[in-house]
Amino acid sequence: MYWYEYCPKHIESKYELLVFRDNQPFLPLSDYYFDCVGRIDKSSATSYLKCLLPFFKWLEVESNYQGQRVEWNDSEEKIRVVVEEYLRHEMKCKVRDKDSFRLVSLTNKSPNTISRFLSALKSFYKSMIHLKQYTYSNPLKDSQAILHNYKEELKGVRDGKPRMPSVSGTEEPTIHRRLTDSYFKIINEEWQPHIIDDIDLPYQVYQAGKK
Repeated sequence: MYWYEYCPKHIESKYELLVFRDNQPFLPLSDYYFDCVGRIDKSSATSYLKCLLPFFKWLEVESNYQGQRVEWNDSEEKIRVVVEEYLRHEMKCKVRDKDSFRLVSLTNKSPNTISRFLSALKSFYKSMIHLKQYTYSNPLKDSQAILHNYKEELKGVRDGKPRMPSVSGTEEPTIHRRLTDSYFKIINEEWQPHIIDDIDLPYQVYQAGKK
């Protein structure tokens, strides 16, 4: 069982929030939250954390890679396999291979937190690498796709030659598009409006306006 508690104000600690597993502090997620705050706002960090807690519980109880449970700090290959299984069986997504990454299709049984979960997990491993607690590459990143797109943008019309400057008029214009380095790419996500019930929203909007 995973849950979190905020540190009481009368206790001095670098941790504003502590994550617990079976009544014991679980530092990887506690460190993740600590690392997030300052880079993103606290509400986003907490939202990411809430998405990760069920996955960590599932990882401990249900994950399977060649007959063994998978730990969060296992190799990127193992993490990718179990994340794919989590998306299929727990989040009711359809996942298929595509080059060096995976395409994720949402179904009518999928929760509306898929994108947030994948962003949170990608952010978690980014923090763990930054904090030197994860020794592999980020399993939620597809470095091969980024490298391929970068090479395509450099390729010119002359074989083996780089692109000429755009002012030369000899090259087709480059179609600029946002490159994603995500290993799991959602292909049918549609934004659905939701009623905002955050009582702090007016204050946040006011503070944003002041900035």
